[in-house]
Amino acid sequence: MDTYDIIKTIHVISATILFGTGLGIAFFFFQANKEKDLAARYFAARATVLADFIFTLPAVIIQPLTGFWLIYHSGFAWTSPWLVATYILYVAVGLCWLPVVAIQISLKVILRNCIQSNTPLPDSYERLFRLWFLLGWPAFVGLILVFFLMVAKPLW
Repeated sequence: MDTYDIIKTIHVISATILFGTGLGIAFFFFQANKEKDLAARYFAARATVLADFIFTLPAVIIQPLTGFWLIYHSGFAWTSPWLVATYILYVAVGLCWLPVVAIQISLKVILRNCIQSNTPLPDSYERLFRLWFLLGWPAFVGLILVFFLMVAKPLW
């Protein structure tokens, strides 16, 4: 196996981690927020934030590094329309993901504070959770489109 195959394998694995972890985190956190038990929600929030830092963040960094390396060594034009669309989508996904991470941290803090003070969740929790949910959709669809572009490499 040559260097190109190794880098491509790392790229595919990190893409899989990015998409799979994002989907898994979203499902886990969404399901937990149906619970009335704040401790269960807090556990899910803590695990969600931790998973984003352990899995998603490294994948977010590895993807463009390996992607640019692959573009350079494969002979694709940097300005191919499918690559430009991929760059735009990746940035758009990132612009959704960054506030999602901040919201997850805020939700975790709110849950911890409510558990410690034995108080109900404030209205702001529900607003933040809805925003978290809404921002997840364009990120999810954007990554599906990136996968499609990487596989199809359409000649527009």
